[in-house]
This record gives sequence, structure tokens and C-alpha cells, in this order.
Amino acid sequence: MIIYNVTINIDESVHDKWITWMMEKHIPEIMATGKFVKAKMVKVLIVEEMGGTTYSVQYFAETKEKLEAYYEEDAPRFREEGAKLFGDKMLAFRTELELIKEFKQV
Repeated sequence: MIIYNVTINIDESVHDKWITWMMEKHIPEIMATGKFVKAKMVKVLIVEEMGGTTYSVQYFAETKEKLEAYYEEDAPRFREEGAKLFGDKMLAFRTELELIKEFKQV
């Protein structure tokens, strides 16, 4: 399992609009590409010196190939839309993670 993690700091002036867009449009549209099996959105609980609120969105792909297909076929338009809507009010960086083992309490 490959986790595509997108960490975003969003300015307070557009926070509510961004949350609505993420929940109702952006994440559902990314999931609709069929490249990911699930997604999780979490709030980062550290206060940033630069202000704003930071979130992490984790998209789970079954294989590296599915993630690569997302990059080639879908990512540019999604990134462009976010930049067009929120510009410099949104700062994002992306990380790829490989799930080695998942542990659960028994």
C-alpha cells in the first residue's frame, strides 16, 4: 500500500471555503479517479508560526503504479484548480509513504 500524503497550510481568511471545497468537491473527485482505495483527512495539532491551520490528507493507493497513473492523468488539473481558487493562501507539500505493516490492538 502506498500513501500519498498532502500536507496543506491554509490561511484563516479562506479556511471555511477551503474546508467545504475539500470535503464536498476535491477529495470526492480525487477518489472518483479510481486510483485510491480510501482517503483520510486529519488536522495537524501544532500551531504554525506562519499562522493558518495545517491539515494532512492521506490517499491510499494499492500500488506505486496507481499513484504514478494519478500523477500523469489527474494531478495537474487538481493542483491547478487549488492554485486558481486559493493562490498563495494555500501552501502544500507532498510526500509518498510505503505502508510496511499495520498494527491493531487485539
